[in-house]
Amino acid sequence: MTEEEMRAFYLRYIDDLNAHKFDGMDQFINDETTLNGVPATRDDLLAVQRHDVDAVPDLHWDLKELLFDGDRIAARLINTGTPAKEWLGVPATGASFEIVEFAIYQVRDGRFVHMTALHDSAEMREQLTGS
Repeated sequence: MTEEEMRAFYLRYIDDLNAHKFDGMDQFINDETTLNGVPATRDDLLAVQRHDVDAVPDLHWDLKELLFDGDRIAARLINTGTPAKEWLGVPATGASFEIVEFAIYQVRDGRFVHMTALHDSAEMREQLTGS
C-alpha cells in the first residue's frame, strides 16, 4: 500500500471504530494478529472493543497525528468517554475521561497484523475516581 492508501485505510478504520461498526472489522484486521505483542484472533480483539463500548457507549478516538514508515502506522489519538457501568474495575460515577493513546500498527495484505496501543490507565482511573 502507498502512504496515501494507508492513510485512507486508517481513516476508514477510525471512522468505523467511532461509529462502533464492529461487524465490518474484517476489512481492517487480519484473522490472526497480535495485540500488544500477544497472539490474538480478530474475534479476540473485537470482544475487547465491544466490551469497552458496552461499558463506555460514547467511547471516541480523536486522531491527532498519523505517521507512516513502510508497512507501519503510528498514531496519536485522544480517547474520551463516560462509562455507563463499571469499567476497568471502576464503578460508573458520571465522570468522563480524556487521555492520550499512542498506537502502532503493521499492515500486511491490506489488514492489520500487529496492533499495539499504549495509554495512561492511571491517569484515566484518576479522572474517573477523582483520586
